Amino acid sequence: MVSRVIALLVMIGCAGILAYYHRADLIPQPEAPTNPAEAAFKACLEERAEGIDKMRGDGTINDQQAELFLSRAEALCRSMAAPRP
Repeated sequence: MVSRVIALLVMIGCAGILAYYHRADLIPQPEAPTNPAEAAFKACLEERAEGIDKMRGDGTINDQQAELFLSRAEALCRSMAAPRP
């Protein structure tokens, strides 16, 4: 009986060591943009894209207009997120 308990403790210890060693694989960290301008661009574009998708879903605009608006939104967000000299 004692040997089974010891074997169980050894198995739990080994599993713990393996989990600690592979913690980055088991719990992936979210990738954050290293550049604050890139983070601002992504946030701006996501906000604009949601509005464009909503207009497309409502039938206010067609697919061609949505593509045009999205390209313009990308240009606007790039200019807003660009670092100022």
